[in-house]
Amino acid sequence: MTQQNAARLFKAVKEDQALQEKLKATADPKAFIKIAQERGYDFNVQELDSEINKLSEEDLATIVNPGWGTRRHIHPR
Repeated sequence: MTQQNAARLFKAVKEDQALQEKLKATADPKAFIKIAQERGYDFNVQELDSEINKLSEEDLATIVNPGWGTRRHIHPR
């Protein structure tokens, strides 16, 4: 269930510019999750990472601050 919440959040972010900017402004995954929880999306860091790995490079760049973590668009695997 919580895995689905992460997926739902990413769909909502595509339509909500304010949420998109707020999430991109965060510096770490825990802050990202806290913002998501404030909006009713409950998931953990592992579930977030799993959903991030499913995103295209373009979608990832619109949601995640490129400064945190080892993401595909920064450090290809």
